[in-house]
Amino acid sequence: MDILIGVSAEWFDAITWISAIFSGLLLFFWRPRRLDLAALGSVIVFTVANIGAGIYVLYHLGDARWGGGAENKLSAPSLSDTPVVGRFMEPLDALMSGVVGSINEFIAFRAALPVALDFFAAAGWAMLISLPLALLALIFSYIEAKRRNVEFNRYKLQVEELSGELDEIRRHLGYPN
Repeated sequence: MDILIGVSAEWFDAITWISAIFSGLLLFFWRPRRLDLAALGSVIVFTVANIGAGIYVLYHLGDARWGGGAENKLSAPSLSDTPVVGRFMEPLDALMSGVVGSINEFIAFRAALPVALDFFAAAGWAMLISLPLALLALIFSYIEAKRRNVEFNRYKLQVEELSGELDEIRRHLGYPN
């Protein structure tokens, strides 16, 4: 069952953008302080959606949505109906039908390839954009981890100071350990 049978190439393009924007907003509302990760996730969703759309187009080659039905399909002439020698031509008939079928598949592939390449090109550009975004997210994560480490060391030092003061108070009061 194909649920995308009524979706045109323009709608596939719109679906990729809508899914990227929706996932970016969802990630932003989930982690509002990490806009870099929301942008990176949105670009990755856009990439995957475009790759999926391109694969879908190539999987449905003969579909009229990609221009596959624009050209007339070729058909092989029947040689088996020829008088006297018709029954000897049946193997040649099957061979010609196979060749013509392969040519029709090639014509459908040629019609669908530009549509699929548009999706693959968009995915490639998105991957190109995702590399600096990933580097930016990595830098921000490093800065955040460094800040947390400094904060943890400060708390650790404060706990050690308070433990020392508590031990001093215990010794002063004569509290047994």
